Amino acid sequence: MTQDETVAVGTDAPSGTRPDGEQGNGVAVAFGRQLKLLRVRAGLDRAEFGQRMGYAAQSVASFEQGRRIPQPAFVDKADRLLEAGGLLVALKEELARSQYPAFFRDMARLEAEAVELCAYDTHMIKGLLQTEEYTRAVLAMRRPLLDEETIEQRVAARLARQEIFSRWPAPLISFVMEEPILRRPLGGKDVLRGQLERLLHFGRFRNVEIQMMPLDRDDNAGVDGAFTVVTRRDGEKFVYMEAQGRSNLLTDRDETRLAAARYGIIRSQALSPGETLRFIEKLLGEL
Repeated sequence: MTQDETVAVGTDAPSGTRPDGEQGNGVAVAFGRQLKLLRVRAGLDRAEFGQRMGYAAQSVASFEQGRRIPQPAFVDKADRLLEAGGLLVALKEELARSQYPAFFRDMARLEAEAVELCAYDTHMIKGLLQTEEYTRAVLAMRRPLLDEETIEQRVAARLARQEIFSRWPAPLISFVMEEPILRRPLGGKDVLRGQLERLLHFGRFRNVEIQMMPLDRDDNAGVDGAFTVVTRRDGEKFVYMEAQGRSNLLTDRDETRLAAARYGIIRSQALSPGETLRFIEKLLGEL
């Protein structure tokens, strides 16, 4: 991406097998073909290969057909077992990125490089903060419906992004979310309870601040909707916005500076991190 450009990412939903607009995963298909060729070359059928790898033959078939994306540990082990000489490992990074829907892949790359991330949300808990149960519930609510394999792939990918919280040097991470998000029982009360407990957990990290925008505020600089500001190590800022399976990634310096300033105002209007954690504790007591 170059400076002073706006990148719009998204596709119209096709009539194919991926109801959320995805048109297949070329990287996964290419990996699967290589995996099958190497397995056949080694004289192993799927059942025997799967047994050595610790996977069912059905899972091996899904990997070879590009329907599922294997975990990095599988790629490393398969490369050694099949004596691929690094051929499979060379695709590992691209495979990891391909776990995400097409409209999110640029943002996933930036998120992995961020030294600062500031997110304002209006409708649901940020993906970075979600529990497995909350993520699965949210994805199951999508219309048109996502197939089960896509849901499981997206759950794994979203949870893998939480590596950002254990990275060192630790990035500075700030979240501001509207009060209804913390009250909306997506997936049921038990799911919400677990999600609120997760917020308390992350909110106590030294490099993480979670704030809530109360409903009673008569001034809210976030009226234009949710957005995320990401800063890279080189100082470049990017603004990510997403809606209805489409996304905008803004790189224009004037726009990114204004968005960062807007976020600062939103943050000043919200409850402090300490007040927010106490509010979440109170909500948990009410569930």
